[in-house]
Amino acid sequence: MAIKQKSKSLSVLNNPLKDTMIQLNVLNGNAIVSDKFDSFSEKLVTHGYQPLRSIRIEIFQLNIGKLCNQTCAHCHVDAGPDKKVENMNKADLELCLEVIKSVESIHTVDITGGAPEMNPHFRWFVSECSALGKKVINRCNLTIIVANKKYHDLPIFFKEKNVHLVSSLPYFSKSRTDSQRGDGVFEDSIKALEMLNMVGYGKEGSGYILDLVYNPSGAFLPAAQETLQAEFKRQLKRKYDIVFNSLFCITNLPISRFLDYLIESGNYGEYMQKLVDSFNPMTVDGLMCRNTISVSWDGYLYDCDFNQMLDLKVAANGKHLSEFSLKDLNEREIVLNQHCYGCTAGAGSSCGGEIA
Repeated sequence: MAIKQKSKSLSVLNNPLKDTMIQLNVLNGNAIVSDKFDSFSEKLVTHGYQPLRSIRIEIFQLNIGKLCNQTCAHCHVDAGPDKKVENMNKADLELCLEVIKSVESIHTVDITGGAPEMNPHFRWFVSECSALGKKVINRCNLTIIVANKKYHDLPIFFKEKNVHLVSSLPYFSKSRTDSQRGDGVFEDSIKALEMLNMVGYGKEGSGYILDLVYNPSGAFLPAAQETLQAEFKRQLKRKYDIVFNSLFCITNLPISRFLDYLIESGNYGEYMQKLVDSFNPMTVDGLMCRNTISVSWDGYLYDCDFNQMLDLKVAANGKHLSEFSLKDLNEREIVLNQHCYGCTAGAGSSCGGEIA
């Protein structure tokens, strides 16, 4: 059973899973389902990785807001057009800049959402980060570029600031893309990719990087990244004359809307067991939580974007940007729970795709 696009967020639908505590209880077999699985923390102990600690902060990942022009079925952020409140204000973005300036080891600023471009301070923030000489990644859903005239110049803006684009495209066919992300998304995505290619993005030797992201369309792990990348490149070039740099395969974690889908479709127990059985200790050293700090729209600190969506704040004295302590954060123990199996299953999964 494939994931079907949602029309509204869990919070608007008043779905019990809008509560992060209920999600955590589900993952531990204490709510809605009774399925229990081997403890992820104990699994790490058996492989000599507990406690799992931060190495040092090199990537500053920021969820600039949950407002989005799409309501995707698998979205672990529960983003959508109805998320008008959850957007970072300029004061907190200025705090972000203070941290980015002061921490020498931070070389990359990774901006995500929602549709990050819908935050009114997005362009200012990108410009400031770029002026600091930091690598700027923007996680773009593509359709925002063609959604409204005020976004049509985004390809030019991205090029001027040499932003590294990581863009969602569930598949190279209309049916699979639209079923997961909404009617018309595939056609709009192709238009946006054409606009990006036109200014040089994705073209060999241009220096303007355009990477695509693939998420499975059901309760299964992604196929080998190298194989899927070759097929995506072949099909997009043949059908639409579109080029891109790399394809990132990211495992769907059992959080938010995807967790809701797993329960509704009766796939929860089987999918979780698949993640547990596919645990790969070779992925642990490359987990993104080891060198990343994740910041929420309201300025709180997390080990990763997934912990952020479950409201599992960092295990450090300073839990907010206003209390940022590099020493404490660099020495912190990573907060773990059952969803972490998703990042260590098979070839592993991070915001940059496969790990092992």
